[in-house]
Amino acid sequence: MIVISSNLSAFPIQLEQRTFKYREEIPLRANVLWRIETGAVRTLTWNKEGTFITTGFWGVGDVVGQPLSSIKPYRIECLAKVEASILPSDRWYQAFDAVSHIRQAEEFLSIVQSQQVRDRLLQLLVWLSQKFGCETERGRLIELRLTHQDLAEVIHTTRVTVTRLINELEREQAIARHQRHLILLDS
Repeated sequence: MIVISSNLSAFPIQLEQRTFKYREEIPLRANVLWRIETGAVRTLTWNKEGTFITTGFWGVGDVVGQPLSSIKPYRIECLAKVEASILPSDRWYQAFDAVSHIRQAEEFLSIVQSQQVRDRLLQLLVWLSQKFGCETERGRLIELRLTHQDLAEVIHTTRVTVTRLINELEREQAIARHQRHLILLDS
């Protein structure tokens, strides 16, 4: 998670803000970072075979952009309606904590490197619930609209396997469905 410095609000500058739709790409610019004001995005790339590889999930207060990555190709995809502010390069030092960005990337990498597919899925759901969840009477609701295919891409498996594992976790009462979202149930 990227922490926005409280010093940024002390500067009376008006940052350019844009609104993006679900699944829309945020444009990449070599000298611009985007601060997420509302919503959530994922950063991703793809290999020579065209397989998508999610490199991170980012939410309110996080900063994303081409200058933070050496990966090519690189894409920022909206997972909800997103409002984002452009942070020009002369404001980067005031806008985010690079150490936090690295820590979040490492957490994410440790999840996708787990040996068992079921463990990867469960660890991912726990991580998503901590980052993008809200408390309900039953547990933590993950407030992202992720398809089974999205989850499969993240944990390097098939959509069919994710569907089977979600059904198993639901039968075991580890998770529940609420509309198009998942709830990690309290034990």
